Amino acid sequence: MSHDNDMRQMTALGRNIENESFKIIDREAGDHSYSSKEWEIVRRVIHATADFEFKSLMEFSPMAVTDGIAALEASSSILVDVKMIEAGLNQSRLDHFGCSVHHYISDEDVIEKAKAKNSTRAVESMQKALEKGVFQNSIIAVGNAPTALLEAVRIIRETHIKPALIIGVPVGFVSAPESKEAVCELKDVPYIVSRGRKGGSAIAVSILHALMKLSVEGESNA
Repeated sequence: MSHDNDMRQMTALGRNIENESFKIIDREAGDHSYSSKEWEIVRRVIHATADFEFKSLMEFSPMAVTDGIAALEASSSILVDVKMIEAGLNQSRLDHFGCSVHHYISDEDVIEKAKAKNSTRAVESMQKALEKGVFQNSIIAVGNAPTALLEAVRIIRETHIKPALIIGVPVGFVSAPESKEAVCELKDVPYIVSRGRKGGSAIAVSILHALMKLSVEGESNA
């Protein structure tokens, strides 16, 4: 597949603007301790937010980028907490990898269970993903609901069923920082998180797109 047409879908002017933006980010960010591939992800997060604080907030488990790319190349399912993440993902890129996106937070049965159990839709959506077999070996991307991330951690601890990668970047004041800390305490589960309160669906999207771009660049350099 053509990298330019199918993966970027950008005009020459658009690409020049993006490249200039990355040059500005590299210049203003200065030195950092990330690997080159990790920095590709961090600077895309900064590009999406214009917030340089993410330079100190993003954290990667040792094999997170490698495992994330491998999961994409294996056409892993992408389990998201809210539809907004799916809406932000480039369909041609998803098609390139053969990845399907799943979210259950607006399903009627999920809403009914959340009300009946005095739970949250986010929690019940993770339970439904587990029941449907979508949880295991998937890329889990949470940008909005800390309770979804906490439920994912609970499922992993209790069932030992593991995703291929957790992208834990929920935004918020209640449970958001704690949910990310819980992810970082998991053993043998690759993760990319934004510590603290900051995050959001747009950041989850930017991380996924960065992983896709790294994979395609690896293909073109092979």
